[in-house]
Amino acid sequence: MKLVTYRAKGKDHLGVLHPDDEQFLIDIRAAVNATGLNRSVGTSIEPTAFVSVQQFIEAGSEALEVTREIVGNTGIRSPWVSPLSSVELLAPIPAPIQFRDCLLFEEHLINSFAALRKALAAQTPEPEVALREYDEKRVYHVPSVWYEIPVYYKVNRFSFIGPDQDIIWPSYSKQLDYELEYAVVLSKTVKNVSEEEAKEAIFGYTIFNDISARDTQAREMQAQLGPSKGKDFDTGNVIGPCIVTKDAFNPQDSVMRAKINGKTVCEGNTGSAYWSFPQVISHASQCETLMAGEFFGSGTVGGGCALENGNFLKNGDIIELEVAGIGILRNRVVRL
Repeated sequence: MKLVTYRAKGKDHLGVLHPDDEQFLIDIRAAVNATGLNRSVGTSIEPTAFVSVQQFIEAGSEALEVTREIVGNTGIRSPWVSPLSSVELLAPIPAPIQFRDCLLFEEHLINSFAALRKALAAQTPEPEVALREYDEKRVYHVPSVWYEIPVYYKVNRFSFIGPDQDIIWPSYSKQLDYELEYAVVLSKTVKNVSEEEAKEAIFGYTIFNDISARDTQAREMQAQLGPSKGKDFDTGNVIGPCIVTKDAFNPQDSVMRAKINGKTVCEGNTGSAYWSFPQVISHASQCETLMAGEFFGSGTVGGGCALENGNFLKNGDIIELEVAGIGILRNRVVRL
């Protein structure tokens, strides 16, 4: 199933894309109210379980069972089905309860450090000599600790937008980048879990575009604390268009692709990750409670950003991030 949050007549709703035609969606709360399915299966689910995606996830497996029954018995012409063209899709969870972004892909790190070495060498009197020196001394290479623990940072949960919403260029940056990522959302609250338990705690997957002010990030990261204004600005985090439940997605082999103005600029695969989401979730849960509805971003797939491939963003660009099995996340860049 593919869950969405959408706005119609000024109100936000929980919906599911219709399995027969994803240009239509099912209003789950309206269907439950009309059919009484939550009572027919003998559950004690509160009606609020079908108000939002976050509340739906927190309601657990019973809410999922009811929704599967609704989806399986709802035709395109049912009164609680609407065309996508008549509503506004939002981020699946507009303000995630928590979001951590990771670095799962080795190729991205290798490419990014190589680009950084080249840029720094270009600023010296003898770039080729400087570049050889950087390589010999292993300056700006992947640190050994990255191979020892799955690292992450916490994202500003209030700066998220969804599909077809504009990304507003931060005024202090001259070099804006996209990042082709995917993400998982947790199904339940966990703490001190094993990798196997972490795998069971995954609810589903979505697409994540981690917009980055590269010039700002390069300067502030010299302090070795972590990204701040290179990442933290309104509209800088983009998720959507839906959350696909884990039974309907293959994280071991799904094509990832980015297009700018209709032209493919990079392609990768979810299966090329060095670290897995269960490994990251297990690590993050040690002595820390993780909540149902929390997100973990994958980090950029190899080749999946302009820092690696040179396709930096311009005013008016249309970015489309696609992950097979999830969909396409489309946004426009606007420089005010």
